[in-house]
Amino acid sequence: MRLSLLSLLSLLHFFTFVPHGVWGAVLAIDYGSDWIKASLMKPGAPFDVLLNKDSKRKMQASVAWKRDDRVFGQDAFNLASRFPSDSFSSVKYLQAAPFDSEVANYYTTIQTANLVPTSRKTVAVEQSSGATWSAEELVAMQLSYVKSLAESYMGGEKVRDVIVTVPPYYSQFERDAVVDAIEISGLRTLALMNDGTAVAVNYAMTRTFTKPEIHVVYDAGASAIKATVVQFAPLDAGGKKKSSVEEGTQITVMGVGFDRKTGGTEMDRRLREILVDAFNAKHGRDVRKDKKGMSKLWKEAGRVKAILSANSEAVAQVESVAWDLDLRTKVSRDTFEKACADLKGNFARPIHDALANAGLTMANVSSVVLTGGSSRTPMIQAAVKAAVGEDRIAQNVNADEAAVLGAALHGASLSRQFKTKNNLKVSDMATYDVQASYLAAATSSSARPRSITTLVFPAGSRAGTKKTLTFKRKEDFSISLDYKSPVAPGFPSRILEAELTGVAEGIAELIDRGAIDPVVKATLTLSESGFVSVTDAIVFGEIKDDSLTGKIKGLFGGNSNTEDTTTESVTNQPPRETEESSSTSESVSSASATAVPSAETTSADDPASTTTLFSTVLPSPSADPKKKENTIALNVTIQFTTIAPMTVEEKKEARSRLRALDAEEATKTRREEARNTFEAYLYRLRDLLDPDNVDTPFKTCSQESERRAISEKLDESFGWLFDKGDLAETSQFLDKRIALEALERPIIHRYQEIEAFPKALNSSQMWNWSTRLFLNEARANVTAETEAGIPSKWTWEELDGLEKTLKEHEVWLNEWVEKQKKVKPNEDPVIETTEMKARAKMLEQHLQRLVRRKVPKVKKTTSTPTATATESATESATNTDEAPTSTSTPTAGSSHDEL
Repeated sequence: MRLSLLSLLSLLHFFTFVPHGVWGAVLAIDYGSDWIKASLMKPGAPFDVLLNKDSKRKMQASVAWKRDDRVFGQDAFNLASRFPSDSFSSVKYLQAAPFDSEVANYYTTIQTANLVPTSRKTVAVEQSSGATWSAEELVAMQLSYVKSLAESYMGGEKVRDVIVTVPPYYSQFERDAVVDAIEISGLRTLALMNDGTAVAVNYAMTRTFTKPEIHVVYDAGASAIKATVVQFAPLDAGGKKKSSVEEGTQITVMGVGFDRKTGGTEMDRRLREILVDAFNAKHGRDVRKDKKGMSKLWKEAGRVKAILSANSEAVAQVESVAWDLDLRTKVSRDTFEKACADLKGNFARPIHDALANAGLTMANVSSVVLTGGSSRTPMIQAAVKAAVGEDRIAQNVNADEAAVLGAALHGASLSRQFKTKNNLKVSDMATYDVQASYLAAATSSSARPRSITTLVFPAGSRAGTKKTLTFKRKEDFSISLDYKSPVAPGFPSRILEAELTGVAEGIAELIDRGAIDPVVKATLTLSESGFVSVTDAIVFGEIKDDSLTGKIKGLFGGNSNTEDTTTESVTNQPPRETEESSSTSESVSSASATAVPSAETTSADDPASTTTLFSTVLPSPSADPKKKENTIALNVTIQFTTIAPMTVEEKKEARSRLRALDAEEATKTRREEARNTFEAYLYRLRDLLDPDNVDTPFKTCSQESERRAISEKLDESFGWLFDKGDLAETSQFLDKRIALEALERPIIHRYQEIEAFPKALNSSQMWNWSTRLFLNEARANVTAETEAGIPSKWTWEELDGLEKTLKEHEVWLNEWVEKQKKVKPNEDPVIETTEMKARAKMLEQHLQRLVRRKVPKVKKTTSTPTATATESATESATNTDEAPTSTSTPTAGSSHDEL
């Protein structure tokens, strides 16, 4: 249907003037082991990094408790030296980590926290008070803190959608933990994005590619080193017809390499060991036994490493490390690099691994883009330059902010609330081999069950695709999804198990419909966010068509085992129950631009056993609706037998705990604000009562008795504050202040009246003068109009009434102004400015009613034929000797008849 011009203009007008709050915002968070960066995409707001309360562009990834007070960021990190059991940093290491895993053990070497197992066999931390918090809850606290910063920046508007960056090596277990933390914090997952891919988006934001280019994004972070091979190509490449819609950049991830054990944190740990050995050698005591001392040395190691990045030597100096013993030692860059000598081979290995996965060499690479805080470390830069060549090193992105800015732009493109200027299409890939395993169909009751394992999503598979497995089954069965090899030491291989039920009933029903050899089809998905699952299962069978059309179709190659091999986007939500599972279909994700491998068939040894067909998604729902008769939906139940994500109930409980903390902290904040405000008010009053302050407005407008009463109340309030202020409630601070304000209010009122009186008097006199001027002119006009027989806007009675109001106002004003002049500054005024304004307003309204009066219309009179003829004759006689001219102007209210 074609829109009319008026309808189109109305539609444009609607989208132009819809309030920004209707469209909402998208929050992007780059959650790292050491630092958190955030960016907010909001209509009408500049696209930049979100600042914290200290106006810093990044915040420490730490949360701590100072007794009962919870703090975040740099304050929390600094508290580790005082409260080592209540300050938690580098929590990223613990996401979904099994309690007995290698990474959990490693965490105890870099942090002083006490680790305890959860009911899910993952890791939680224990405070000195005995309270325990899971890693998901600690991360959720930090995400909630970032959310509050964003909402404060937006003036109180709520933030809901978030996109979070994760390392490409994150397994499904760790991605589940991130999503759990997001949901606990009160946010909604728009997508998870690999941080290397996010940097690639940021790199392409301000660039145009006329031909395909291949670059390596090298990310040296705190917890790991990663390399991502990315191809940038124009969207119209690959045989597509160029059009204005297709112009843009296609970003395709071709290979990934990583080292989970090498990063800035490991270098900090080794540098701290240098400081520990120096302290132990000097004082003959082992500082490793003192948590506070180890926390102080950890902080100092980070400072010294930053200095060694630009200098050959640095002095480490820490007072009272432990047992009142200080440390002062000199650390050279050579000593530090010798301690990290075994790591040098790991610095560049991710680049080679990523190129090998992509099937490329350095000859195909245009540049290596450095990002990540540890990329500034000289030994890492030297290793990368030696591996790829100094001419290929590119430092043209912000090492700290590229990932979060790229994620924010990608999040905006996923949201329906934004239309981005740069058309950037992203195609990511799977990092690990994912295989499906299931038991073969039994050929006899005595046959031994055989397990079949098939690779379904090999490493390098395009994210956002589906595959369908076809089984010749007659009974219920299960499909297990596993990583081909463990993703990290201590992590399991089993991802999930999907139980398919209702097979026998579905087959029986299809056979009743006339289906021939029904089969089971299970759909497996690899989402844009890196989640794999069995999302759908049906029983399918061709129903014999005895019509002539059906026979011809069967004669010329109709085959029930063939399917379309198309690629579709799949939801970013993880394969588990969520509180918003009904709304997951609304998630928008970027379509993959690379097709999945062509269909292939894997059979068991016995032809009668299971046959597995690999393809992409089932035919689109927009196809022939009659095909619905060929399918029966099966029930798919997902079970997690290894590292299970948090259940809905567990997340609700965790959210309740966090909300209780937030409510308690809000109460404390209000109490502290009330106390601080009350205390400041007391000191202000004390300054006003100071005998040295003589000629002040307070002294001028107050009486001795009033100052004495305030002084007595002030002394009482100071005594109460010092004695009971620590235990007082918010309401008590407010009550005490109200009592003092009641004594001070009359003084403040007098001063305010003295300040406002001249302006109110001038306003009243101005209206008197304006009214007098109007009356003089109006009376003259009415007199002239009466003599001319012209109707007037006003009557004499109305003007007399206005003059009466004016005189009453003038008499009242003169009388009370004279009385007010006799009042002293420390006495209450006899005339209030509010009353002066009210009386002047009455005079103003009376005047405006007459000024705005419209001229009355003159009634039309019907001209007689005789009068018309007479006027015509007169005009003819007049125009005989003169040229035609217009000699009169119609007055207001006159009318002329057309001839």
